[in-house]
Amino acid sequence: MRMPRRDGDLVLFFPVTTKQPEASRFAVEVPAIEKGRAGLDADRRLWIIFDEFNTDIVGNSFYLEPEPPTGRFSKAFFLPLLREFISRRKSATEVSRFR
Repeated sequence: MRMPRRDGDLVLFFPVTTKQPEASRFAVEVPAIEKGRAGLDADRRLWIIFDEFNTDIVGNSFYLEPEPPTGRFSKAFFLPLLREFISRRKSATEVSRFR
C-alpha cells in the first residue's frame, strides 16, 4: 500500500505466505481471482498477514527497485481489509526500513 507524503511516499508491505496462519492472527486467504490479478501463483494457497508489516519511503529506499509492479489486488478485495487494518493498526507489529 502506498501513501503519498511530502517527504516521500510511505509504502506499507504486508507479508504474503504459503503457511496457513494461526487462527489468532489477522490474516486473510487470497482468493484465486485476486492471485491472478496480483501475479501470484494460482496453484498455491496464500494468505496476507495484516498484523505485521514493513514500512519504507519511496525514493530513499535501499530495498525498493524501480521496476513496474507485476500486478495488484482489486479495490473491492483490498479496501475492506485495509479499513480493518487501520482499525487494528495499534496492535500490529511494524518494522521500519527507513530509520
